[in-house]
Amino acid sequence: MASAAAGAVAGAAAPFWRAAGMTYITYSNICASLLRSCLKEPYKADAASREKVHFAISKWAQGKPEKPVIRSDTPEE
Repeated sequence: MASAAAGAVAGAAAPFWRAAGMTYITYSNICASLLRSCLKEPYKADAASREKVHFAISKWAQGKPEKPVIRSDTPEE
């Protein structure tokens, strides 16, 4: 009985984004998007210009990294 109660408490303590089946990054992106949409000009345009994120992906072959590929989080690129 005690272990069942402990399991219920542990489940209740889980963050709601995890309970909803999201990753923290997805949750964070949704929150940031909502915040940017609520801003008034000129702050909205300023925030939109910083919205884009770029990152590099390097595949490894035979213990060495290959040439990195620069990616963006936006689907149009």
